[in-house]
Amino acid sequence: MISDSSGARESEVHVEPTVTSMDLPKPEPVIVIIGCGISGIGAAERLYRHGLRNVKILEASHRPGGRIWSTQFGKGVVEIGAHWIHGPSDRNPVFHMASQYGLLHESALAEENKSVEVGGHSPFCPVAYSSSGKVIGVELQEAMSVVYSRMFNQAREFLHVDVPLSESVGEYMKKEIAHHASEWGDDLLAKQLKLAVLSSLLKLECCISGTHSMNDVALRPFGEYKMLPGLDCTITGGYQGLIECMLTSLPKERVLLNKSVRTVHWNGTFKGQHNDERFFPVQVECEDGDAFNADHVIITVPLGFLKEKYATLLDPPLPDRKLQAIQKMGFGTNNKIFLEFETPFWKPDCQEIEFVWEEESPLVDVQPDFHNDWFKKLPGFMVLHPPEQFGHVLCGFIPGKESEFMETLTDAEITTSVMEVLRRFTGNSGLAPPVRMLRSKWHSQPFTKGSYSYVSIGCSGDDIDIIAKPLPENTNVSKPLQVLFAGEATHRTFYSTTHGALESGWREAERLIHFYTLSEPQRSKPKL
Repeated sequence: MISDSSGARESEVHVEPTVTSMDLPKPEPVIVIIGCGISGIGAAERLYRHGLRNVKILEASHRPGGRIWSTQFGKGVVEIGAHWIHGPSDRNPVFHMASQYGLLHESALAEENKSVEVGGHSPFCPVAYSSSGKVIGVELQEAMSVVYSRMFNQAREFLHVDVPLSESVGEYMKKEIAHHASEWGDDLLAKQLKLAVLSSLLKLECCISGTHSMNDVALRPFGEYKMLPGLDCTITGGYQGLIECMLTSLPKERVLLNKSVRTVHWNGTFKGQHNDERFFPVQVECEDGDAFNADHVIITVPLGFLKEKYATLLDPPLPDRKLQAIQKMGFGTNNKIFLEFETPFWKPDCQEIEFVWEEESPLVDVQPDFHNDWFKKLPGFMVLHPPEQFGHVLCGFIPGKESEFMETLTDAEITTSVMEVLRRFTGNSGLAPPVRMLRSKWHSQPFTKGSYSYVSIGCSGDDIDIIAKPLPENTNVSKPLQVLFAGEATHRTFYSTTHGALESGWREAERLIHFYTLSEPQRSKPKL
């Protein structure tokens, strides 16, 4: 799930006159971007297009894309990372760009698809199975969905209400569910089933928010995340296609893969390799011993990496308030499990399969048993359509600590557990195992350490702005804009999304473009 002040839509960005070689100081400023995800590429592309062409991207892994990662599975291409364009409307720059590149199916471009308001949730009613092997009626599902949606929308109305930052979305929802349950006149079993359905919906919300529990998500800033209109859509042929299209605007030599950064030394005086070269305020030291001097560095690494490497990534260290904001901000794991079957056990029109554990209730906090019950955090599977493109493939999402535990298991162990769940819930003990299986491991990825950010308890949108603020903070005594920060976790209203990541990269590129477009007497400290 980033602020209007920290990210502008493509159609609203006010671009100063293009920086030309005549405008630039001599020699040309050197810019290094750390991370070749959509944020880093977006920043490089915009800088290059506006005349700031001494740009280099350093990517730690063997591929571009970052948390966008498409791969072949079965008959088609599936997404290991980012899955949808959330809010695919004209206000979404990723949708706009994918449309311009011709990467979208014509159905995604239909006006009704771009204008529908779904609140970030699937409009489809799933086929819901209970843990006793029964299909749950559509009427009950829809009734609980209405109750849940009402509570969810109410939880987004506290942005300007004086509630403690320690209060969570989960605790608020729990109180509201308890209030509703007290008014149900059902027998005990019927009431328990309703609570179990709501429990399943909360698990799905954990997937969407990228958190272990909604008890970890702060209530007051929850409504600051902006949901754009449009029915979430996918990119035909994979999200990676968008990355490839974006990279065509940059010379290949501008992107260096397998180039892991150890430390960004800033606020220094680093001499170039040749005697006639000038001094630079920043030097990027890589794990392989290479070093790159720069006037400006844009750091676009995931928040999970910042949380783990903050002590060594910057020298001098991060200012205390920026470090505290990084530590407070939430960054969770949401993994995927793909299963391909030779023959589908679901009906052709089935969009989603939901699991409802009848003994579960959102009113009761249970200490999880990861070893024996990790799979209970799996809210269900969605069916990848059409089968002509994907084959008979299910894609499941699993969030939180159970998701991280799953990464420690073998493919065979995961397949065995998931098939036990499917057989139990469908009531089909003879259900054949999948012909192949694939899962993501985002928490184990050394350069991500998770999936995406959320605003955790004790945190607010102000912390996001603090993370995004360039270094040095005091530009009266140091060269300005030495280290800039981008990435989805730096966008106040679109955090956790690809469009938030892209806009944040544009934001930092614009910051430098404006800095070099202004003449020296007019130049002032850029505002965040």
